[in-house]
Amino acid sequence: MSDKILIIGACGQIGSELTMSLREIYGGTNIIASDIRKGVSELMDSGPFEFIDATNKDQIEAVIHKHNIDVVYLMAAMLSGAAEMNPEKAWDLNMSSLFHVLNLAKAGAIKKIFWPSSIAVFGNSTPKKRTPQQTITEPSTVYGISKLAGERWCEYYRTNFDVDVRSVRYPGIISWKTMPGGGTTDYAVEIYHKAITEKRYECFLSEHSRLPMMFMEDAIKATIDLMDVEELKEYVAYNIGAIDFTPKEIADEIKKSIPDFEISFVPDFRQKIADSWPQSIDDSEAKKDWNWQHTYDLEDMTSEMITKLRNKDV
Repeated sequence: MSDKILIIGACGQIGSELTMSLREIYGGTNIIASDIRKGVSELMDSGPFEFIDATNKDQIEAVIHKHNIDVVYLMAAMLSGAAEMNPEKAWDLNMSSLFHVLNLAKAGAIKKIFWPSSIAVFGNSTPKKRTPQQTITEPSTVYGISKLAGERWCEYYRTNFDVDVRSVRYPGIISWKTMPGGGTTDYAVEIYHKAITEKRYECFLSEHSRLPMMFMEDAIKATIDLMDVEELKEYVAYNIGAIDFTPKEIADEIKKSIPDFEISFVPDFRQKIADSWPQSIDDSEAKKDWNWQHTYDLEDMTSEMITKLRNKDV
């Protein structure tokens, strides 16, 4: 019998595609999607859905008991750009939701948790190139502070209460199916949409801002692969890497398919955030411990994005 899985924040950029992937693997009735708002029709029609405010422990607990949930994927969060505009709200959402789920696992209500961390845990003092698994973590953003605190709390609950909680440090995630929700790496999704609809894009980062990125299919694969591992060998939150590029490099790749595409650069407050993050990630520990390996490079991803978006109402 398959585990019953609850996804909190199922209507977000990653949550929506994760939900559909898990339903394909385990069956729609075994995957309970939840969010504070409705999602797209595909998500709503393919399996059970519950309204949950991730900051409300009673709502979470009620749904867990109603559906006999075994595993929770806590995907609800306020991302980097949005968090800088609403620091206290971001802290409340990002941290209280995690505590609710950790405490439910501690009490034996659920047996396994996935909670996403981020490259935002790193800061200006972190080595920029091939940032290692264990290094200086001094984040300068509200989002990064909440993710670093979350990592430490997950480790604490794992060590002291034997809670099975697992995490990856996502880089920027790129998808043709869903739009991002207030992150610093959002430009790498927006640029494809604008390239097709307007053949121009004004980027909010400088042309030389190199950041780690990942195609959504690889991000979903990493998430599910980690949860399928029988037992974590070493770390709660693993570095996962794939590709890294600058806005200029992604624009140049797009121009191979759309030669008259134009890009301009008008950095805003997110430039400071991007400057504090790594340029590339060393994910050798994930490769060693659970055989992580990405599939898509910049060329493959761009080809897929342009092809899919041209066939979609963008």
